[in-house]
Amino acid sequence: MEEQELINIWKAYDKKIEEARVLNLQSWALNLQSFGMIQTQKAKSKMDSLIRFKGRAVFIGLIYVLLLAVLIYGNHFANMYFTISLTMILLITVYAILVYIKHIILIKQLKYDESITDTQKKLSILQTSTIYSTRIAWLQMPFYCTWFWNTQWILHDITFWLIAFPITMAFTILTVWLYRNISYRNVNKKWFKILFNTPEWKSVRKATEFMCEIEDYIS
Repeated sequence: MEEQELINIWKAYDKKIEEARVLNLQSWALNLQSFGMIQTQKAKSKMDSLIRFKGRAVFIGLIYVLLLAVLIYGNHFANMYFTISLTMILLITVYAILVYIKHIILIKQLKYDESITDTQKKLSILQTSTIYSTRIAWLQMPFYCTWFWNTQWILHDITFWLIAFPITMAFTILTVWLYRNISYRNVNKKWFKILFNTPEWKSVRKATEFMCEIEDYIS
């Protein structure tokens, strides 16, 4: 009898341990689900904000392109420096607009209920594209220094060579440096963080961090 009682007590103890384990697993699953929902909602909020930001940028960019087109047409190639400079600025702006539209489509295609890995991959593509498009956008900077050039000024005014030309060269060198150095390998550099301290970049980074936190929580 005593032996049977010990067996029953042991079985009851095992049953309680199993019930506790099941409850712990259920609690962990519930916490994981709640944490995942909160983090994905934060990520979605950041991406929705980014869509609005890029939408406004596209709208302003289209108005700017229209203004540049009117100025180029009105010049009738009378000043080649003016025409070439504004044309280059216009083309780079059009490129930026198309990239922003592509980004908006990509963000809208994000499915937060799919695998975390797939979502992270799409966010990584968005990050990489943002870096590359920023490199291209900076290429227009020197042309803001040349649109007001004219042959008369270049040939007969020393101030062009003492002031305008050196400034243009400085901006050109800066542009080349930025184009070569704006890349993911420099993402932790201080100058990179200052340069990319924008709603566009910060939204993508925060959304990526939220998704990584879910992955870390699971692991």
